[in-house]
Amino acid sequence: MLKDAQGLDITTAAAEAIAAIDQFIDQSLSYGKQAESAILQAVSADPTCAIAHAFAAAYYLSQESAVAWEQAIPYLRAAIRHQAKASQRERWWVKAIVAWARGDIDQAIAVHETITEQYPQDLLSVQQGQYHYFYQGDQAGLLQIAEKVLPANYEQPHLHYLYGMIAFGLEQCHRLSEAEAMGRKAIAINRDDPWAHHAVAHVMETQGRVEEGIAWMEGLADTWEGCNSMLYTHNWWHIALYYLEHQDFSTVLHLYDTKVWGRARPDAPKDQVGAIALLLRLELRGVEVGATRWREIAAHLSPRIHEHALPFQDLHYVYALALTEQQEQVQEMLESMEAHAHRIQPTLQQPWIEIALPAAKGMVAHAQGDWQQAIALLQPVLSRLGAIGGSHAQRELFEQVYADAFRQAEQREVHYLTGKQHASDLVRNSHQKLTSIYNHQTLAAKAS
Repeated sequence: MLKDAQGLDITTAAAEAIAAIDQFIDQSLSYGKQAESAILQAVSADPTCAIAHAFAAAYYLSQESAVAWEQAIPYLRAAIRHQAKASQRERWWVKAIVAWARGDIDQAIAVHETITEQYPQDLLSVQQGQYHYFYQGDQAGLLQIAEKVLPANYEQPHLHYLYGMIAFGLEQCHRLSEAEAMGRKAIAINRDDPWAHHAVAHVMETQGRVEEGIAWMEGLADTWEGCNSMLYTHNWWHIALYYLEHQDFSTVLHLYDTKVWGRARPDAPKDQVGAIALLLRLELRGVEVGATRWREIAAHLSPRIHEHALPFQDLHYVYALALTEQQEQVQEMLESMEAHAHRIQPTLQQPWIEIALPAAKGMVAHAQGDWQQAIALLQPVLSRLGAIGGSHAQRELFEQVYADAFRQAEQREVHYLTGKQHASDLVRNSHQKLTSIYNHQTLAAKAS
């Protein structure tokens, strides 16, 4: 039995396996592009190492695609097969990943909580727990699992990664000044920490510090070349949002073409979601992005129709399919979402049935120009969208879609009911009504 760089026992006699596991942990915590190759090297160096197989399965599950889930299966089986000789921590890791694979996210979280209580220097388990909390919409859990291990990690080499995790948790809990301070502490230790960059970007965006945000992120962007496509494109996505606030639409489109979709893996779910969200934000501002850009994304969405990895992501996919008039695929996806919602773990059914399904139908209605239907479906769920995951910045998109549907419906009503003489009065009244309702919904969503 040897120890990894975190000082934790690994059941292996192969020094090559330890070196590869250390690289995998560092690549995972830094969102590096070499995580997959590192963990496969570990498995190759010691095919009997249960935790190496568990890490490999976790990597593929985190890709959130049916193809990757299939890739995870042999590693899960090998982890189970070899866990008898493994340590307690390693067996807990196997248990957590098996629970994730079968969709029992509450069980997976419980196991990661246990690991982090008993082995607080296991920052990969903290990161994995945060991932699950994030997509459960549990901001308090997201913060708590990272904060609780801080005292045990002050002398650890990966401390700055933990600071970045805590910073994001603080931001999601609306503790903005603390979040920024923690993110800056991370970067003072290691400038190349892209998750800490991201946490501070969220703070500046929330506070409307657009110029600072651009300077902050662009001043650190040279360090992102080693990132995987998910975080590389997502950090540039945040920069694009700053320029969107400036109404510098040509720069936003340039960033989309060169840094967001232009550097995406076209088959990667999170890269697709980011691209869809940015195009839609532009269109809601009245920018014509062109049918070609939408078709380029939609061409890669057929594999998403029956996956349902995360409800938050499904709302983006179905919108892009609807906007590109893939009506058969839209109907197929909505029916598949409903079937999925009724067969998953009972603890996960409520967010799917009560929130994701009506929201998805509302997004489709908006894409098809059915403003009244979009309003009717989105309005009841806006304040509950936190339960389906995503950050505050990401979920704001759905509020913008709702507000746009309301505005479009009011404008149509003005056109229908009045002539030129009274139109300005009605537009002013409708704008006041829109502002009141939108503010109410936004406040309710942020308070939830």
